[in-house]
Amino acid sequence: MAQRYFIRLAYNGAYFHGWQSQPYDISVQTVVEDALRKVFRYRLSVTGAGRTDAGVNARTMYAHFDLERPFDPDNTANYIHKINSIVGRDITVYDIRPVHPEAHARFDAVARTYKYFVDVERSPFAYYFSWQCHYDLDFEAMNRAAARLLEYSDFTSFSKLHSDAKTNICRVDYAQWERIDDGRWVFTITADRFLRNMVRAVVGTLIEVGRGRITEEQFCEIIERKDRCAAGTSMPGHALFLWDIKYPYEI
Repeated sequence: MAQRYFIRLAYNGAYFHGWQSQPYDISVQTVVEDALRKVFRYRLSVTGAGRTDAGVNARTMYAHFDLERPFDPDNTANYIHKINSIVGRDITVYDIRPVHPEAHARFDAVARTYKYFVDVERSPFAYYFSWQCHYDLDFEAMNRAAARLLEYSDFTSFSKLHSDAKTNICRVDYAQWERIDDGRWVFTITADRFLRNMVRAVVGTLIEVGRGRITEEQFCEIIERKDRCAAGTSMPGHALFLWDIKYPYEI
């Protein structure tokens, strides 16, 4: 019987067309699969915990794969070193560990956390991983609107049009803006699942609140309309990070 493994990794999304394999564009999944096949000399496939969009980064991503011949756990560090020497500098594998045969990196995740970074002061060092804002934002108003996300479950208004999602229902457990440095803010949002493009659309709409273009109540009306065209613009992906993923202890 094949042994299932979870792999924990991080990546700079700037040079990838998202996580999921693409016919003509380079993706994180493709690079990781190729590296694993070379190291283990076995044709395997990798299933990720989610599908980050083009340009989006991951501080923490999990994926699973199966091996017919389990490897010696005492040799894990050596395998990780070999994989990292193949994937290149924009991907780092941190851990590989055996899990329950039925464990699933995507479906068993109970919570995911994303962070979106915004700099309100010009900086020559921040623009690779932060959105540079050139106007004043009312973060108190943005936080009042963000808190209202916890009152809703249908986030069709923040979903990518014509996606293959079977449902647009999500449970948001946390959503807040915090100042983390002079001129730098971060929006943190945790939910059981996210829709395609959801976080970037939420942030774009909250920015509209911060600029005074819409009110907190209008933000709620946008959610209730269940219409992507009613929400704000999708923010650039380079400032977005998949930050953490939680699983049940037993897997």
